[in-house]
Amino acid sequence: MRNSARKRLQNNTIKSRLHTLATSYAALLSAGKKDEALKALPGLSSALDKAAKTGVIHRARASRTKSRLRLRLNALKPPV
Repeated sequence: MRNSARKRLQNNTIKSRLHTLATSYAALLSAGKKDEALKALPGLSSALDKAAKTGVIHRARASRTKSRLRLRLNALKPPV
């Protein structure tokens, strides 16, 4: 298998994992589970940083995504 094909498969795996983590995080936010979303955010941020470090995504995209995720979390009202 060529290097490019192997790297493409690995990159797709990492991108799929990022998408899965982001989807589950969005589901927590839409359900209003702020505490659980707060616990899930560090794992998602770490995954984004690792993907940026290895070149799967651009570092600016990782930073922008983390910022937007934090903004969505902060926009939620605290549980009553």
